[in-house]
Amino acid sequence: MKKVLLVACTTLILAACQQSDKTASGADSTEVAKTTDVPADSLHKDGPVLNFETERYDFGKIKKGELVSYSFKFKNTGAKPLIIKEAIATCGCTVPEPPKDPILPGKSSELKVVFHSEGKPVGAVNKPINVISNALNSTVQLLLVGEITE
Repeated sequence: MKKVLLVACTTLILAACQQSDKTASGADSTEVAKTTDVPADSLHKDGPVLNFETERYDFGKIKKGELVSYSFKFKNTGAKPLIIKEAIATCGCTVPEPPKDPILPGKSSELKVVFHSEGKPVGAVNKPINVISNALNSTVQLLLVGEITE
C-alpha cells in the first residue's frame, strides 16, 4: 500500500513540474490560456480588471442563528467587459450571489454574500469566498470575518 501511495505522489509531482516548465519556457498566450483556464483575450494588458473596494468584511459579533448579509462592491477598471464566472464559498453556510450580466469597462456592480450562523460553533468565523472571472486578476479571494456568540 505504501509503495502505491509513493508512486502516486511521485507521478503527481512530476506532472506538476512538467506543466510549470511548459508555461515558463516561452509558451504562447493561447497555450497558457489552456493551461490556466483563462480566456486568451484576458491575457493582454487591455483585458478586464476586477477591483473590489474591500476584500475583507468584519461583521463583528452576532448571536448564534443570525444571518449576515453584505455586498462587496467592485468596479471593472479594465478595457474589456468583465464576466464573473463563479463565486465559491468553502461551505454551504456562506452563499455568494455574483452578478449574472457582464460588467462593462468603468462600470460598477456588487457581489452579495449571505452567511448563515445557524448550527455553527460559538467563536471566531473566517469564511473565504473565491471569485473567478475573465479578468487579468482572474481569481480574487474575499473574506468574511467575525464572531458568533451565545
